[in-house]
Amino acid sequence: MTSSGRGRPLLASMFAALAVLLLAPLLAELAAAEPVGGPASGDPAFVLPGARLQRVVDGTAHDLVFTEGPAVACDGSVFFSDITWSHGPRGPSGGFRAGNILRFDPASGTVSVFRSPSGMANGLEIDARCGLLAAEGADRGGRRITRTDLATGRAEILVDTHASRPLDSPNDLAVDRFGRIWFTDPRYVGREPVEQDAPAVYRLDPDGRLARVLVPQGRPNGIAVSPDATLLYLAIQEQGERRWLWRSVPRRMAIERWAIDARGGLRDGRVLVDFGGEDGADGLATDREGHLWAAVYRRDRPGVYAFDGEGRERAYLPVPAPTNLAFGRPPEDDVLWITADRGLWRVRVAKRGWHP
Repeated sequence: MTSSGRGRPLLASMFAALAVLLLAPLLAELAAAEPVGGPASGDPAFVLPGARLQRVVDGTAHDLVFTEGPAVACDGSVFFSDITWSHGPRGPSGGFRAGNILRFDPASGTVSVFRSPSGMANGLEIDARCGLLAAEGADRGGRRITRTDLATGRAEILVDTHASRPLDSPNDLAVDRFGRIWFTDPRYVGREPVEQDAPAVYRLDPDGRLARVLVPQGRPNGIAVSPDATLLYLAIQEQGERRWLWRSVPRRMAIERWAIDARGGLRDGRVLVDFGGEDGADGLATDREGHLWAAVYRRDRPGVYAFDGEGRERAYLPVPAPTNLAFGRPPEDDVLWITADRGLWRVRVAKRGWHP
C-alpha cells in the first residue's frame, strides 16, 4: 500500500470528526424539536394537513417545573413562565424555588432567564406598547398584575388589591383593542389567606380604574377577548369540593362566552363548550377572524382545540398536558406557541393570530 493509501483512512476519520462537530448543534436542535404525538386533524382552513407540534424547549434539560403563559414580544422572542410550586422540587440550597420568567429566542434557539423571582407569574401578555404584562399568583407569589418595560427591564405594579383587600391569585389575562386588561383571580394553591369573597373576573382600565365584572359559577382560569372587543371567552376549571359545614362546590369544566357591552360590562353569558366529566380548558387565544383556540388538559384527548363561534370543534392538535398558548407576531403570526409538558412547543396553523 502506498503512503497516499495509508493516509486515506486518517483523512476520512478527520472529516467524519469535523462533520460530527459541525452537525452536533443542528442534530441537538432537531432532537429537541422532534414531533411528538399524532398529526393535526380537522378543517384544513384551520390546521395544515399532517402538522405536528414540535418541542423547542425541553423542560427536563432546563430543569423546569410547570410552564405556563407564553407571550410573543414585538421582536418575536417568546416569554413564558416556570411556576415552581412550594410542594415541588427545592432549589440547590434546599430553599423554595422563586419562580421564573424565561425568554426563548427563535432565531438562535437559546433560552435565558428573564426574571427571577417572577412573583410566581402565570399568564403573560404583551400590550400595544410592547410591554410585558404578568398575572402573578399566590404560593409565595406577588398576587398582582405587573407590567415590565422590555426596553429598560423596569417593572411596575398595575393592581394588587380590590376593595382595599389583596387579590387572591391572578391566573391569566388578556388585553383588548382599547387597552383594557381583563384578568381572572381564582385560588388553586398557596397558603396565604383568601382575601376576596369569591373567585372573579376583573377589568383594569387604562386610567387605572378596576372593576369586578363577573363572579362565575366555578373558578375562572384562562381568558381571551375577540379582536373587536365585543366578546369575552372564559375557561371555567373547577375541580369541585365537598364540604361538611357549608354548601359543597360542584365540579364544572366549561368555556363560557360573554358579550361585552359599551361600558365594559358582561352580559348574555352562555356555555360555549361543556367538557362534562373530563378535564377542561386552561389557556385561550383568538385568531384574527375571532375563532377560539384552547389548551385543553383532558386526559383522554389532551391538546390544542380550535372552536368556531358556536363552540363546534374545527381542529385538534395532540400535545401532552397543555397549559396555555399564544400566536406569534407577523410574519410568523400563523405560528402557535404552546406551553405543555414542562416545555415550550410550536406549530404552524392555517389561521393568523390577533394582537392588541
